Amino acid sequence: MPAVDHLTSTLPTATEAPRRHLPVLLAGLVAVALAVSAWQPHDLMTWFLETVWILIGLPVIVLTWRRFPLTNLLCCLLALHALVLMVGGHYTYAQVPLGDWARDTFGLDRNPYDRLGHLMQGFVPALLVRELLSRTSPLRGSRWLAPLTVCACLAFSAVFEMFEWAAAVIGGSAADDFLATQGDVWDTQWDMFCALIGASVSLLLLSRVHDRQLAALRAHSVV
Repeated sequence: MPAVDHLTSTLPTATEAPRRHLPVLLAGLVAVALAVSAWQPHDLMTWFLETVWILIGLPVIVLTWRRFPLTNLLCCLLALHALVLMVGGHYTYAQVPLGDWARDTFGLDRNPYDRLGHLMQGFVPALLVRELLSRTSPLRGSRWLAPLTVCACLAFSAVFEMFEWAAAVIGGSAADDFLATQGDVWDTQWDMFCALIGASVSLLLLSRVHDRQLAALRAHSVV
């Protein structure tokens, strides 16, 4: 029965359907959460500066999806990172209630949500850079892939710190909520160190899972 066989071969399998639907669900979740975070934020300009990466990144991913779909692992991490950015943008990183609770509960000298944000700034971009390099360069399987990925994350962290510096020069005291230094003169160095730790931990924990999903994505694209 050739017709039945052909129809069966064109239907999505149980493993393909979640792969196709999950990114759509995550994109919808991020879009709704972004709208909620924009409702009466602590400071609208701070919200914009913190979430501009989402405002740019989400449309880019949607527009390029047919030509360059991402792994489910990376999609989940990008959505999680977006939520961290939106919470920080809505409250400002120095005033996130969960961070205040952690500071008071554990006797910390500052709201630690900013540190979490910079850990994520290394943890998630590490998988993004790794995926891009694995799929668009000769570095797939190379020993240079991990160190170059970490270097790229540190470079991005440094660029972000210069972005904060420019905001401080232009905005003066009005940029304090965006900087979220909380009186720490070493805040810039801590931010980059947290990004380094995040990127390194991400590669150590997720590289094997990421490789399996990249292989499955390549196999699916060939089919």
